[in-house]
Amino acid sequence: MMPNGNAIQLLTYAFAALEHGSLRQAARALNVQESCVSRSVAKLEQLLGMQLFDRDVHGMRLTEAGRAWVDIVRVHYEGLVDAFSGCVREHQDVSTLRIGLCCVTAGEFLQRLIRRFGKVYPGVRLAIEDIPTGQCFSAIRRRRLDIAFTHDLGTLTTCHSEVFWQERLFVLLASRHALAEMPSVTWSDLSNMCLLVPAGLEGPPMDRRLLERIATHGAPAVQRSRATHATIIFKVQLGQGVALAEESYAKSVAVDRAMWKPLEGQNSVSSIRGLWLESNPKRALLRFVALAKKMAQETGLGCAKGADVAVEPAFAWPA
Repeated sequence: MMPNGNAIQLLTYAFAALEHGSLRQAARALNVQESCVSRSVAKLEQLLGMQLFDRDVHGMRLTEAGRAWVDIVRVHYEGLVDAFSGCVREHQDVSTLRIGLCCVTAGEFLQRLIRRFGKVYPGVRLAIEDIPTGQCFSAIRRRRLDIAFTHDLGTLTTCHSEVFWQERLFVLLASRHALAEMPSVTWSDLSNMCLLVPAGLEGPPMDRRLLERIATHGAPAVQRSRATHATIIFKVQLGQGVALAEESYAKSVAVDRAMWKPLEGQNSVSSIRGLWLESNPKRALLRFVALAKKMAQETGLGCAKGADVAVEPAFAWPA
């Protein structure tokens, strides 16, 4: 324990200042005096023996040392806050399984998985929610979510990851596009076109590793735009490029003055992974993962760990 002041309170004030970028805004959010936040941040810096923030008329910004400190401390701080607030107990309710969807749509595999699980274990309540890319790992580590489904997010050190299913990719073309009459397209057909990808603050809602592979093969040029899906579709309708989506999304969203075409050939499928903590003892999670693995084996995919799945699926997708 820190020798001076309440450690949790000092950390709370410091992280509030970081989040709001201003002592005044942090104080307003915490419903305390600005001087109280200022003194607490200064006391924490004194106890640590380092300057966490640079201060000027525009607000507060982390120093280089402050950024390194935050990277180490944030997870531990969030865990302490959860423990004291009772969130851990709430989200570890054994009768509730919390599922996050991180930039994926609930395709046929996930729908069948949830229906089968519900029939076998009717006493378990499933709570399903969207989770931004930047919060996915944290939500699993803190057990705010029991499992999340997402694309490949890079190297994992604290979460277990397995591929459970793959989805055929579809391209959205304007109805007057030169390829509109073709039954399917390949990446080489799109080589001189622009692939429009929405990229907000939380990253592109598409398989990041797949986009990297597409870029290295020279077709097409990937253009990330700060735009919603609706705006991307509008730009496609105007003929400013093409868009990409998984089959479950393409089959559920009809677009005026545009049409979806299936991709064929290399890099025409996207792999969806499950992320969870192997140390999570919740029985409902263990049963859910076991059923997902069984269903993945039934489709012929099996479960792939770690790196990308390079083999194109040999099974037919449900209509």
